[in-house]
Amino acid sequence: MPKERDHKTNAMRVLDASNLSYQARFFDCPEALSGVEVARLLGLDQDRVFKTLVTLGKSGEHYVFMIPVACELDLKKAAIATGEKSIALIKSRELLPLTGYVHGGCSPIAMTRPFATAIDETAELFERIVFSGGRIGCQIEISLEDLERVVPLTHADLTVV
Repeated sequence: MPKERDHKTNAMRVLDASNLSYQARFFDCPEALSGVEVARLLGLDQDRVFKTLVTLGKSGEHYVFMIPVACELDLKKAAIATGEKSIALIKSRELLPLTGYVHGGCSPIAMTRPFATAIDETAELFERIVFSGGRIGCQIEISLEDLERVVPLTHADLTVV
């Protein structure tokens, strides 16, 4: 049986170092699932499970957005939230070298460098939210307040209506 430390991701190590309370949820998954499938597999309300999206602004700056898994990022709202003229999602192949994470396992915590991060305002409706723990098959459940202790967040309306 693997030791617990073998399951630790960089995101969990950051939370541990900050003495923050979280719950890691592991599940068997040979490949990336959609966020909706992950929520269903874990028996969670999909409105409180968030996906992490990485974008590129017209200025050349990268931004991270956290939105509910069943929703789509509104690129116009994302641009307004960042003060950019336009925002585009990065290509999957750019994710690993930029963030240190793979598609389906991208956490807003412990990226290779910090990026301005915005979360959909609906996160405020929940005591605890869930998002990728930094690898496929791992999710972290934590309070929004504790997440904000390690990732400065802007709250905004970010999804397509």
